[in-house]
Amino acid sequence: MPFLVPSRRSLVALLLTASVVMAARPAQAASNVSAAQAEAKEIAKSMGNCTPAKVEVLRYTVGREGSTTFKIGCSEDKDAFVVVQCRSRICALAR
Repeated sequence: MPFLVPSRRSLVALLLTASVVMAARPAQAASNVSAAQAEAKEIAKSMGNCTPAKVEVLRYTVGREGSTTFKIGCSEDKDAFVVVQCRSRICALAR
C-alpha cells in the first residue's frame, strides 16, 4: 500500500481546525471561573459575614474534578478575607 502525502490544502485546514479548538479551551475555563466567582461572592456574603471587595484566584485545577479556590477580601476590614473553594458551581467556605 503506497504512502499518501496529504495535500497542502488539507494540512492548512487541519491546522486551522486545531487552532480553533485549542483557542476555545481557555475561553471555556475563563467562563467557568467567572461563573464560580459569582457563587463564591454569594457564599462569602451569606456564610462568611463578609461584604466582597477584591476577588483573587488562589488555585485553579482542571480535569474531571476541577476546582477553583478564591481569596475574597472583605470591605469592612482591609486585612480581613475569606477563602472559598468551588467545585463546578458548588462553593463552600474554607476559612
